[in-house]
Amino acid sequence: MALHGIVIWLIIGAIAGWLAGMVVKGGGFGLIGDIIVGIIGAVIAGYLFPVLHIYIATGIVGSIIDAFIGAVILLIILRLVKRA
Repeated sequence: MALHGIVIWLIIGAIAGWLAGMVVKGGGFGLIGDIIVGIIGAVIAGYLFPVLHIYIATGIVGSIIDAFIGAVILLIILRLVKRA
């Protein structure tokens, strides 16, 4: 993957993490923590969704939606583990 591809995934992950942090409330990780979780969720969703043959949309909007879903799922899991 070229350097610009990595930068684009980081930006998409940051946007998705911020949006996921706005949606998933309670016991938050803060803005920076949510963005980092969003980046990790974007990478996970970007890898898993095509493997599972899940295609929501194409292009940059589809990437943001995929990353957002991955970030929300990861945030929910992390917050459940954090409370336990």
